[in-house]
Amino acid sequence: MNHLAARLQDVKESGLYMVTCELDDVRQAAKDAGYALFDIDLTGIHSKSEFLAIVAEKIEAPEWFGKNWDALADALSDLSWKNAPGYVMLLVNCNENFNLLANDHDVARDILETTSEYWKSQGKPFWVFNC
Repeated sequence: MNHLAARLQDVKESGLYMVTCELDDVRQAAKDAGYALFDIDLTGIHSKSEFLAIVAEKIEAPEWFGKNWDALADALSDLSWKNAPGYVMLLVNCNENFNLLANDHDVARDILETTSEYWKSQGKPFWVFNC
């Protein structure tokens, strides 16, 4: 197992981070760790509805997904359809605001941080990398 894959297993350190290595290294580390990888390309995404749609698609959200912030929070704290020892969400081709307006970015970031904390309490790492 590579060094990054080993680091991904540290539940206490999981959370939201800017990518400081090659994207393929993150992808390989997630695979080596046996984690579910949500590789989300935000190219052309500029609205809340577009963001929610692409995230729902990439996490393979169930039909009950309501295409709103509450549904995103619920889905990310469930993931029963993607049971894994940990999760890595890779948000690529976006700015530090995930290509969203400030208010929507704040909500999305809060959901991702809350999701990471929830999974920590369950003993599973949930990493979000933004680049």
